[in-house]
Formats: sequence, structure tokens, C-alpha cells
Amino acid sequence: MGGVEDDEPPSKRVKVTSLDSEGISNSLYLGQRGCSFSDSMARLLATEGEDEVVGSKGIIKRVELVRVIAEALYSLGYSKSGACLEEESGIPFHAPEIDFFMHHIIEGQWDESVALLHKFGITDETIVKLASLAIFEQKFSELLDDGEIMEALKTLQTEITPLCINYERVRELASFVLSPSQNLPNGTSSKGSKLESRKKLLDKLRKLLPPTVIVPEKRLVHLVEQALVLQKDACKFHNSSVGKMSLLADHQCGRDHIPTQTLQVLQEHKDEVWFLQFSHNGKYLASSSGDHLVIIWEVMDDGQVLLKHRLYGHQKPVSCISWSPDDNQLLTCGVEELVRRWDVALGECLYIYEKSGLGLISCAWAPDGKSVFSGVNDKSIIMWDLEGKELECWRRQRTLRNADLGISSNTKELITICKETVVLLFGWESKSERFIEEDQIITSFSLSKDGKFLLLSLWNEELHLWNIDGCPRLISKYKGHKRSRFVLQSCFGGLDHAFISSGSEDSQVYIWHRLSGELILTLAGHTGAVNCVSWNPANPHMLASASDDRTIRIWGLNQVNVNYNGRHSNGVHHCNWGS
Repeated sequence: MGGVEDDEPPSKRVKVTSLDSEGISNSLYLGQRGCSFSDSMARLLATEGEDEVVGSKGIIKRVELVRVIAEALYSLGYSKSGACLEEESGIPFHAPEIDFFMHHIIEGQWDESVALLHKFGITDETIVKLASLAIFEQKFSELLDDGEIMEALKTLQTEITPLCINYERVRELASFVLSPSQNLPNGTSSKGSKLESRKKLLDKLRKLLPPTVIVPEKRLVHLVEQALVLQKDACKFHNSSVGKMSLLADHQCGRDHIPTQTLQVLQEHKDEVWFLQFSHNGKYLASSSGDHLVIIWEVMDDGQVLLKHRLYGHQKPVSCISWSPDDNQLLTCGVEELVRRWDVALGECLYIYEKSGLGLISCAWAPDGKSVFSGVNDKSIIMWDLEGKELECWRRQRTLRNADLGISSNTKELITICKETVVLLFGWESKSERFIEEDQIITSFSLSKDGKFLLLSLWNEELHLWNIDGCPRLISKYKGHKRSRFVLQSCFGGLDHAFISSGSEDSQVYIWHRLSGELILTLAGHTGAVNCVSWNPANPHMLASASDDRTIRIWGLNQVNVNYNGRHSNGVHHCNWGS
């Protein structure tokens, strides 16, 4: 293996010239060591047995490190350097017979390649059978492609079937014999296409064969990437592009990457601000209050948040807001009142959803934006079309009297608190039901953008993070914030949802590192309980918080000239604009 170079590598490894090797780990090499097969394999296995280690931890085997480096050199195109490393270290990249094996595959010498496969000393018979199946299947396909129906049938009967593996695939291959006009599984008619198909077979075989036989392709690159990801995940303050990470030093970010400074104080509401949420595209922020007013704010290109519309019409405090999938419309719900649908651009009410004799308590959009859901104070959930036609009504105890209603677009599930300590995940199409049960009363929840995680706020001043991708399981807990009387809303935020944030009754905003569960920051500034927080999904350096002090605070980076788009102001702005 290795890259194609203009000059020939050292005589120890001679480039294969009998075929076009481009694309097969860049090139193939045939060993010229003059030793027998058993000797060369014994040498490789003996080398593998050496226990010399390198590094301060004593866990890296020198032999494996050299082989991985050699593979990296060849894959990067440094063939001479790779060959020199093998010669100087005395550690072969792999046995010469591996080169012959690859050569047999490219040349279509199927029997020879299978014969070599059985001499590699692979102890797992299943792997040998799977690799043999892949080789014989290629042989079968090419025979069919060449019109040699009887030879293809013979291969199926005498070579593939006796492997006694993947009977469904055997039946599928048999169908190609009965109906040759069907598309062939692997074979192609042209010489070039046939070569490409054999290269794909080699890639498949590399993944099947154990790493002691063939070093996985780009193994060193994979290990380095893995190390960078682990460093990133372990970094408590990482909130910038991965592209800025370097191999030359251990990765560590400072807290200046987290929005910790108040950039604006929005003072338009006349009562406690209960709820706020950024739009999916991050261009708008909607807030609601005990003053019955909903406000749409616009996030400008320079990072300033300006009032766009006041939305009047609710007769009770507004406790729930939901943005449409395209961010062009907004749902708002008053406390046990009704749901209004608004045009974001015009600030006009488009429709009012209500249930005679009952109050609505929550609202959410279907993933396609063609219908809406609402919780009802009789513990049912209603699905409406946009014009108010009731499409479905799920009765029994589907929801409690709270304002949380989540929609998972991945699984088409409604998420609601159906009992004080139980969350229901209800498939509105499949009618399936899944449950998450806690020991404490659940006061609110937040669903991650990808629909895989659910963050529960509990009565005992804890946040619990559940993975709901498959069987729900608790994966992390977050502690530190204060809650004794009110319902507080938490959120995911930052780059790749690296952080968890929550309001608190001690007037502060709390931020935890999601993976470690460590409380990393508290943000002071409000003078009343912080009821809700929302992280801008398009700008990891913008956070908003709503408080009983009747204000909304916009938080940004704490260092001048270091921000998301290079244009955010770093001063504190007290905003009280008119409409």
C-alpha cells in the first residue's frame, strides 16, 4: 500500500506494474524478500509477539505503532519513506503474501486468493467464511456478466453454498441465474468497471480481515481524530469550530468562549417574563409574560436584538410559545385559554384554536408544519389542521396542566408529562407508547434539536438528561440551581449542544458542561427569579434569559472583539423601544 510517486521506491519493495493500481490504498507493493511464505508469516507473527512498549504510560506497543505509521506514510503517498521505515525498524508493514493476495484479487485469480486467505492464520472461522463469500460472490457476478451461466451456477453450488453462511444472500444470487436479465450484484461489463468493482471488494476485505493481518486503512488518522474529539469533549468551555483545533498542542478553551456578559437588557414587558425561545434559524426571539403580551424580537446582523412586533389578543398570561418549522409562523398559548397562530413577518393573528368549555394549556407544531397540537386541561391532546379542523383527539391521561409539549420529528412522537413523575412518548401515527419514570415530580422538560435527548427539570432541584434514542436511559444529572416555588425552563445550547443551561430562583443563570455534568458558570445580573433560558441555535455565543424582574437579558462573549460573527457589540444596552 502507499501513494503513487514518480520515482521508484527502494528495491526492497517493487511497485506493481501489471495493473492500474490507483485508488487501492493509492498503490500495491509486492515484497521481494526472498523468504518462504511460512517464514514471512512467522516473522510477522513473531514481531507481533514482541512486548516492547513506548510512551510514558506503557500501553503502546512499538511494533503496532511502527506498522500504523507505515500505513499512514503509504496512504499519504510517501512510499519511499514507508519502505525505509520498514527496513530500518525491521518491522514489516505486513507479510509479502498480503501483497500477493491483493494482486490475486485485482487480477481476478479467485482460487489463488482464497487459498492464501486460509494461510493467514485467522482463528475466527466466521471471518474466513465471510471473506471467502465476498470473493466467490465477485467471481460469480463476473461469470454471469461474461455470459458463463453454467460456470456461475457451478460456483454457486460448489463454492458459495458449502460455506453455509448467509442463506438469504445465496437465494438472492440464485435468482440471478434464473433471471440473467436482472441487474447483476457486482459484475460489470467493461474492463475499467470490472477493475473498480474489484477495488471495492478489496476495501470490503480490508474491513473484514483482522488488523493483525491488514492494518486498517488510515488507522493513524482515525486515532488522531479520536484523540482530538476526546480532547474537545473533555474541554469544559469548548464552543468554537473544530477546525480551529491543532495537533501541535493539547486542546483547551477558556471561559471567554461562553456567553457570560450582558450585552443587552430588554425592558419592554410590564410584568414577569415567563417564557422565551429563539427561532430555529436564530434570527428571531419570541417572549411572553404575565402581562398577556407576546413580543417578537429580531436578531440583527450586528448581533443587536430589536423589537419587531407586539402581539396583542391573549386575555391571560402566555406560558407557551412554539415556532413553525420554517420560522414563518408562531403559536402562542395562554394559561388554560386558547392558542393563537401568528404571521411572523406581519405580526398578525392568522387563526385562533379553542375548545368549547375547555382551556388549552400547551401548543406545538407537527414536523411538516401542516398541523398543530395542543394540550387541553381535561388531560387530552388535540391535533388540528391549520384551519382549525380537529383531526385527532387522544383522551385518557395524556397530559397534566403544564405548558410543556414536545414533538420528536425523528420518531413522530408527542412528548408530554402524563403523570407527576412520568413522561409519555406517544407515537401519534403508530399509536405506540413509551414512558420515562422519575422518583421526583417533573416540572418541565426540554427536547434536544436532534430529538435524541430529553432534559427533565425535577422538583428536587436536579436536571436529569435522558437518551430517548431507543430504550430511554438516564445518562447524566445536573445540580446546583435553586428551585422551590416556580416552574423553571432549561435548555440545551452551544456548539453541538455541549452545554446545559437553566434559570434559577436565586436570580442567576446556571451553565453545566453536558458530558461531564460539571457546573462551570453562573451568570449574575437579574434581580428576580430567572424563569427561562434559550440558547440561540445559530449562534453558540448568544444566550437569552427571562426573569421575574420583567427583563430579558441577552448574554454574549466576555472579551472585546471575540464573538460569533465578528460584529457583535460588547456594550450593555438598555432597550425600551416603541413599536
